[in-house]
Amino acid sequence: MPTIDQSGTFNLGGRNVKRLGYGAMQLAGPGVFGPPKDHGAALAVLREGVASGVNHIDTSDFYGPHVTNRIIREALHPYRDDLTIVTKIGARRGTDGSWIPAFSREELTQAVHDNLRNLGLDVLDVVNLRVMFDVHGPAEGSIEAPLTVLADLQQQGLVRHVGLSNATSRQIAEGRGIAEIVCVQNQYNLAHRADDRLIDDLARDGTAYVPFFPLGGFTPLQSSTLSDVAARLDATPLQVALAWLLRRAPNILLIPGTSSLGHLRENLAAAGLQLPDDAVEELNRIADIAA
Repeated sequence: MPTIDQSGTFNLGGRNVKRLGYGAMQLAGPGVFGPPKDHGAALAVLREGVASGVNHIDTSDFYGPHVTNRIIREALHPYRDDLTIVTKIGARRGTDGSWIPAFSREELTQAVHDNLRNLGLDVLDVVNLRVMFDVHGPAEGSIEAPLTVLADLQQQGLVRHVGLSNATSRQIAEGRGIAEIVCVQNQYNLAHRADDRLIDDLARDGTAYVPFFPLGGFTPLQSSTLSDVAARLDATPLQVALAWLLRRAPNILLIPGTSSLGHLRENLAAAGLQLPDDAVEELNRIADIAA
């Protein structure tokens, strides 16, 4: 019977975590805003995920806001010793659910304390600085000032490790001059492959790469090639998309999110899916078609 152990492990902040983890964003309400439709289902998804071997959960206190972290605490606290919870700061939510940059020292410091309080932790395992020069994707701009604040909070013992989210290669290089960067979290999937070179560079450095929207995000991947490969392998398109990511590079850590137990089980089963070489060649061409 497939288990997520088949996904392998990779070092994240000094811990070997399963390469197939869980992203908590979808535990909040529509648009990642407000409470979930089914609070009990949200708790059940988290508990089953951890019981199935998930030991890497991605979250943020601006999901909701405050919603997902409080649900994680209710479902899983006190946490297992091997569980790594990764959060992010650098944004806040408007009353209309909009995403607003929050880069000042006061906002970043408050965000770390909000994450600590709502997760019920004394120190955060990994905190990603979400770069917000463009909410739709990476955009150039210096991250020295906000990352210095995060590094100061790390020196105070509130944060163990630092990562970057929505970042360019230039920002990663700049960040490494301020703090050790243990992971980079950017959009990447079968159809959106702008970070191909970056992933390979990070793999050589032993740095984790965590793709968000691994299944296409708010617009799920739709591809006849993907559907055809899935049908041949007696798998779902989402499982094939995840299996492709696991095969793409050893430093890729997956955080597919869902608020459904059925979808959670489907996602975790992708760890045992082996893609033949001819299928990988077909899937690799999806990016060319999407372009």
